Amino acid sequence: MTFVRSAAGRTLAPLAVCAGAVGAILASACSPRATPDPRSPAQVDTAGVLVAAATINAPLQLPAQLYVEHDAAVVARSAGVIDTVLAELGSRVGDGALLAHLESVDQELAVAQTEATYENAGRLVNRARAMTKFGGTTVADSEQVEFQYQQAEISRRKAKRDLELTRITAPFAGVVTARYARTGRYVSPGDTLFRVTEAGPLLARVRVPESSASGVKVGDQATIAGVSGATAKATVVHTSPAFDPASGTREVVLRVVSGATFLPGANVTVRLGAERRQVVTLPRELVSPEGFVLVVENGGTAVRPVTVGAEVGDGRVEIVSGLTPGERVARTAVATR
Repeated sequence: MTFVRSAAGRTLAPLAVCAGAVGAILASACSPRATPDPRSPAQVDTAGVLVAAATINAPLQLPAQLYVEHDAAVVARSAGVIDTVLAELGSRVGDGALLAHLESVDQELAVAQTEATYENAGRLVNRARAMTKFGGTTVADSEQVEFQYQQAEISRRKAKRDLELTRITAPFAGVVTARYARTGRYVSPGDTLFRVTEAGPLLARVRVPESSASGVKVGDQATIAGVSGATAKATVVHTSPAFDPASGTREVVLRVVSGATFLPGANVTVRLGAERRQVVTLPRELVSPEGFVLVVENGGTAVRPVTVGAEVGDGRVEIVSGLTPGERVARTAVATR
């Protein structure tokens, strides 16, 4: 079983090399040295198509997913039964806003009892301190009263804290993006009740190939394009000071301009820069819809994932990662139809 990863480094799905999950274009990859079956609907031309380098004047296009800095699950911090729910899905809430309340009669009684004990201990300690000045009590008795006073204060603070934990509040200002709390439901500490997501700013994280990353700097402008065709401007706000040796890329974080209609979690394409640059290209038809190609190597073929970038004309596309100039990609009968 082989796992493949996206350009962002996330595990996409397990790939069974001999399975037909990536279509007929991969059918011949089950055995790197196998001779194509002439009866097979997907015959492979092992001569391959040369992976070429081209110089283009177009923006670098990289996949990304929008996110916000603050996005958190709100969990129960005390066991109890939910008494009231005060926020619904989509509600805008402020920092510290009350989202729900647990039944708190027992906690309120405990606070009242510890308050009374604390006040009584305070009177006793004040009396003992006054008597100590005139030798009216022993040091041991005075220390005992002081200890009882401190214990009463700790008990009062704990009771107040237990009461406070029955209040489910928002950790920051944002929007309720999930609600699991229901009136009458018994919850335990750690049970998720809400999810609160900051309204903005929206951020996008991309990994720029080393060949193009040297020209990217903080303050550069970019365009964010959604799957629906909507676009928005963005600005580079952070760049990694080093390349990732595993992928040969540099991490870049962009902030989408305020007022954009995108939502957190949206899949977008980041169009960064428009300078003249050298890229790796390949005919579009040789890349499967799932983003795989058949690379000719060692007398056979091997399945390899690639990241597709911009269209460069003549039916060719930019290959952001996965191939290098000089390699050959097999052309199948399916691809040539």
